[in-house]
Formats: sequence, structure tokens, C-alpha cells
Amino acid sequence: MLNKPSSLASVKKRPWIKICGLTDPDNALACAKLLPDAMGLVFYEKSPRYVTIDQAARITKILPRHIMTIGVFVDNDFNDIMEKVKGCALKGVQLHGKESPELVDQLKKEHLFVIKSLFAAKEPYLSRAKEYSAASALLVEFGKGILPGGNAESWNYELSRQINMKIPLIIAGGLSPNNVTKAVKTARPFGVDVSSGVEQSPGLKDIHKVGSFIARINVLSDSSQKA
Repeated sequence: MLNKPSSLASVKKRPWIKICGLTDPDNALACAKLLPDAMGLVFYEKSPRYVTIDQAARITKILPRHIMTIGVFVDNDFNDIMEKVKGCALKGVQLHGKESPELVDQLKKEHLFVIKSLFAAKEPYLSRAKEYSAASALLVEFGKGILPGGNAESWNYELSRQINMKIPLIIAGGLSPNNVTKAVKTARPFGVDVSSGVEQSPGLKDIHKVGSFIARINVLSDSSQKA
């Protein structure tokens, strides 16, 4: 059974980890064995990590049940999102465009973990966080570049702390094994979301980098508990 966000926040011993942009079943399964909390599948057709319903379903069918499978959407309507949710047995959705608060409400009523993305450099800005208070979590990144995602650019992760709300915050954009320790210490987020920073090519993850990314978060968590 999927934990509610409040439960996740209260029992987790490390930042929640999402590996995003999977395209290959074997590669996704190898990543899952490294024990991330969630894995993302991108349904934005202009993305180099785009997957069809059939491709995504082949991945979700082989992943362990404890993995939260999340579909990433950019300005899709409710019916289109739900078609993919049902076709791929997704447990959550990430809205990475200019979606309305009303759409967040609609999707929450479908018992989904709903992540709404906000940006420091474009709409919807971080200042609009209160409008999306019904979301299960807010993902924050800079938002500079030609694609809706982080475009592999690191940024001032401390800006995410402008959102002074009791809602889980996930940081994204430019994260990698090299900077995730500093980013987590700076932003103190509920979770982290990584894609290109652990890849060998778009949509194909470098298992060594994924392992290093997760290990550095685990070490950071262990250190904080001993302090």
C-alpha cells in the first residue's frame, strides 16, 4: 500500500529519491535494485526521454511493488493523464507545465501522489506555491532552458526554502553525485529528483552513477542521525 506523504515524511531516514526519465526495462530494473523510492517516466513528446504507454507499461510491470512509479506530464489534460495512469498502473503524476490548481485537485481525488513543479526562473514561479497546497509534494527547480525540465543546470537550491509551507519539497535540476550532498545540506528538502546527472545517454542510466548518487545521500543521512 502506498504511504501518504505525511507518513513518508515522518518515517523516512533519508531524503526521498526519485530517478527520472527511464526508457529501458532492464536499465530501470537495475536502477530499482539500488533502492530509490520512486522512478519517473516522461510522457512529454519533445523530451529525449519520452516513452509511449506501451514502453512505460513494460517498465512498470517489472518494477518491485515498493517503487512509486510516476508519470511526468507537461500541460496534458485530465483525460489524457488518466489514460496513461491506468494504462501503465502509475502510482503518481508529476505536473511539469502550467497546470491549474484545479487539475491538481482532480488528480488527488483519483488517489494519486501528485507532484506539482514550480520554478525560480519562469511560470509557475515559486511564489505561487500556496495555490498548489493540495499537491502531495512540490518539486522546485530553476526552469531555464529549452525543455520544461532542469536541462542539466545546477542552481541556487537554497531558493527552494522561500516556500514556507508544511508540504514536502523536492529539489531537481542539475543534481549529480558530485553536488547532491551540498544541495541537500543547503535546501534541506523532503526529496531529490535526478535524471541527466546519472545518465550515460538520454534515458539510459549509468548504474554506477545511480549507485553513487544514492550512496552519498545515505551517508549524509547516517551522519545527520549520529550528530
